[in-house]
Amino acid sequence: MDLSIFLQPAALISLAGLIALELVLAVDNLIFITIVTNRLPEAQQPSARRWGLTLAVVTRLMLLFSAAWMIQLTAPWFTIFGEEISGRDLILIVGGLFLIWKATMEIHERVTPAAADELEEPEKKSAQKPKRAPRYWPTIGQIMILDIVFSLDSVITAIGLTRHLEIMVVAVLVSVIIMIIAAEPLARFVNRNPNVVMLALAFLVMIGMTLVGEGFDFDIPKVIIYSAMAFSVTVEALNMLSRRAKLSSTFRDIRKPDEAGGN
Repeated sequence: MDLSIFLQPAALISLAGLIALELVLAVDNLIFITIVTNRLPEAQQPSARRWGLTLAVVTRLMLLFSAAWMIQLTAPWFTIFGEEISGRDLILIVGGLFLIWKATMEIHERVTPAAADELEEPEKKSAQKPKRAPRYWPTIGQIMILDIVFSLDSVITAIGLTRHLEIMVVAVLVSVIIMIIAAEPLARFVNRNPNVVMLALAFLVMIGMTLVGEGFDFDIPKVIIYSAMAFSVTVEALNMLSRRAKLSSTFRDIRKPDEAGGN
């Protein structure tokens, strides 16, 4: 590996662009890992997230080092209704359908009355029949399936932007390190704000539909998808600030009579 390439300004610009791209594509993966691992027993969640992110970097590096095979994946394998389907298309379609199914099942769990009561009032669990928690390694298996899908899209895009393997490897490693740092704070944020989970699940459904569309060569500009996600996140953040302001106002109104009585 020739590290002297990083002394070239053009290479550094390519590296910065690739890291930014990898981080954007990694957001979807990190959201999925956070939501899936949050259903595990609390003691197993951190290690499951670490495994998920480790598999993500291993998958990306394996795909990067098999660039010749990656190029072959873009060649047509068969035709459906006049549409040529390559290996990449097939992986995107299957992965997108899996993501839609998984996110839809998670949404169903949260809108079913019994499941919703359990989420809002965890103390009721003790009075009910214990619900079997998802198993550890099957959960890791689900993460691995989506790691392959997200890694494939990420690596093919990286190969299209630069031909220097060194730049691609460093960009992947830097993006995954940032993901590892962000994983636990993101999980805590999601646990404290259940409304964000539903928003994230809606994102995953949309991303799954985008992957299926890409598999059938229906080009959906990424800027539209991520702009919609950014807009939704901004609106939800404003809602959270509004709710917090109302709670603070209510708390002050409650304290005023007590302070007046004390005086």
